[in-house]
This record gives sequence, structure tokens and C-alpha cells, in this order.
Amino acid sequence: MFIMAMGLPVAFCFMAVNLVGVYFFWGGIVGLEQIIHTIFESICSFVLLPLPLFVLMGEVMYLSGIAPNMIEALDKWLGRLPGRLSLLAVGAGTIFSTLSGASMASVAMLGSTLTPEMERRGYKKAMSLGPILGSGGLAIMVPPSVLAVLLGAIARVSVGKILIAIILPGFLMAALYTTYIITRCALQPSIAPKYDVLVPPLSERLHSTIKYILPLGLILFLVIGAMIIGFATPSEAAALGAIGCYFLAFLYGKLNWKLIKTTLINTLRITVMIFIIIAGALAYAQILAFSGASRGLIEFTLGLPLSPILVILTMQVILLILGTFMDVVAMMLITLPLYMPVISALGFDPVWFSVIMLLNVEMADVTPPFGLGLFVMKGVAPPSTTMGDIYRSVLPFLGCDLIAMALIIIFPQIALWLPSLLD
Repeated sequence: MFIMAMGLPVAFCFMAVNLVGVYFFWGGIVGLEQIIHTIFESICSFVLLPLPLFVLMGEVMYLSGIAPNMIEALDKWLGRLPGRLSLLAVGAGTIFSTLSGASMASVAMLGSTLTPEMERRGYKKAMSLGPILGSGGLAIMVPPSVLAVLLGAIARVSVGKILIAIILPGFLMAALYTTYIITRCALQPSIAPKYDVLVPPLSERLHSTIKYILPLGLILFLVIGAMIIGFATPSEAAALGAIGCYFLAFLYGKLNWKLIKTTLINTLRITVMIFIIIAGALAYAQILAFSGASRGLIEFTLGLPLSPILVILTMQVILLILGTFMDVVAMMLITLPLYMPVISALGFDPVWFSVIMLLNVEMADVTPPFGLGLFVMKGVAPPSTTMGDIYRSVLPFLGCDLIAMALIIIFPQIALWLPSLLD
């Protein structure tokens, strides 16, 4: 944490600490040689193959400009609902989440696209900024999720099960956001003034849906459906999804050599950095285990006069505190090697805990005062927007996230029912 505070990138922070750790705990030069083998083994794993393929899917859909057409098609169905533009943000965030898997990209795109129109229509900050920040985080909780793959790789939990387990929690969060928006706009109409909307004919709405939204169902089936029915492994499903995205870009006339080159280069850059992070995190976990720190933490936790569920809640509080000043990837790297052995010792399902942790990480992304999503929103919001406006607007949606987390803790089957179909 001290090195990160100095401004060094997360991946290099962990590598620096690891080099010092292996030198002292693994026998000097011999330890430095051993860490090379550890790094090689940690990233040369077939389990990690979905990660670059999910990044590639997001790059293709984002750079081909397909997402804005999908938002426009969704807009035609909202009619004169209270807070329709806020609802559009939630719907578009959910759709875009299935395409990108990156919350920062989702907040940036929705913020730059929808916020100016909301301001022009007289929407208050709470109903223009909040829904975008809330729904942007759905990218973590709706497959394909890059962070879900990263968590599975670091925690040594089935990536396929995590990807399927987050589906229902993700849509639960979207439903809570929708309920909050409709209820508040009905009770407080001035917060999202109604305006005349030209409702397109049914034939036009159906045409837009078939052309721009229905193909998304094909991509979802290739990625998620193929895993659920046992047709493909997570790696194969991710490859099918990437091919499907390129095919979709071809059908819309967006596929060309420039798009292919740019998407592949961007994917390579992102993947290299993520793989360095994974290598550092797994080496860090091994050093913790070798030094006895992990065992000591387990013994200390099991000796506390707390029920197992209170231990889980304490872990979540720690994550929320870390999220106020730390990047989500750094949070996962620091806590997962410590948390997962404790979770196994307490007898909890690691897939269930992974879903809860992902939800907490999603909240950390938009938790005041230093959630990265908040600063992305500041960058794309109208100039008159202050950080105070952004902080206040996101709090109700963090409340919705807490409700979702409580429901998942009380009713684990929300997260575990779909993965159970794989067994």
C-alpha cells in the first residue's frame, strides 16, 4: 500500500514486494530463480484464456460503434415512463455490460451520451448522474466480466461457475435500480420532468429490436448458453463470443482491417498488464503461505468470538473501506490471498463468496471519496457538475447494492442456483 501511494502501477508494486519477499523467505538468489518458475506457471494456464477473449469482445463492440444503435433501439420501447432517461441509462448499462465487461468504459460511454440530454430535459443530478454510475458498475456483475475471470484466476475458483453465478445478482441489481427510479420519480416528479415523447410505430420498434438488440441474444447464447448446456468450456465459449462479435461487426458493415488491427493491439496491451498483475498476485499468495502469514490469519480468525457470518460481514466492511482510496484490482490482489483460505476453513462456498466480493468491488468503484468511477463521471459530465453532486447522486444506488448483497447473503441460491446446473 505504501508503494502504491508513491504512484507506482499496481502490477509493479506487487512485483517489487515479491522480489524482496522471495529473497528473504526463499533463500536469496535461489528464491529469485524460483519466482521465475512461479510466474511462468501462473500465467501459462488454460483457465486464463477467457480473459483476453472477453477484452477482445469489448473492444470490437465498442470500436465498431454498435452499442449506440442498441441504446437507440431500447429508447423506442420506454414510451412515457417516469424517469425514462434514467431507466434508459439502467437498460443501456445492462446491455453494454454484456458487451464490454469494463465498468469504466460503460460509465464513460453512457455519461458522454446521455448526461447532456438529461440536463437539457431538466433532470436533476440525482437522476442523471446516479443511474449512470450505478448501471456502469453492472459491467462487473454481468458476463462477460473481466474482473470475474481475474478473481477466479487469483482465488483458484472455477471461472465458468463464477461467470454464471453473477447473472442473477446482476439482474437483481438492475431491477432494484429500476424500482428505485420509478418510485422516486413518481413521488417526486420534479426530479425528472416529463416531456412529450414521439412513440414510434410498433413496426419500427420491432425492426430496431430485431436489427440491434436480438443479435445481442446470439452473443449471450454463445458465451453463457453454451456453458450452461455443456456445449463449451469457458475458454471455448469466450472464443465463440469473440468470433460472434466480429461477425456482428461484419453484418453491420463495420468490419475492416483497421478495426481488426486496432482491436487486437488494444487487447494485447490490456492483456499483458493483466497477466503481469496475475503473476504478481499469485506469487504474493505463495509468499504469504510460505511465510506462515496465511496460516496465522486463519488461526486468528477462527479463534475470534464471532460467528462465521459475522466474519464474512467484517470482510465486506474492510473491502468497502479499502474501496474509498484504492483501485479495485489492488483491493482484490491484497485481500484474496488472505480471504480465500479463511473462507475455505469456515466451510463457505467459494463461488458464493466470489459473487459477494465482486458486488463489493463494484460498489468500491463508485464509493466516495476516491472511487475511480466517480472521477470518470466527472470527466464526462457537464462542466457545472461538482464532485459533491456526484457523491450525493450515487448514494441511493449504493444503497440498492447493499440490499442486493444482503439478499445474496441471506439467500445463497440467488448466486448458486445457475452454477448448480453445471454439476
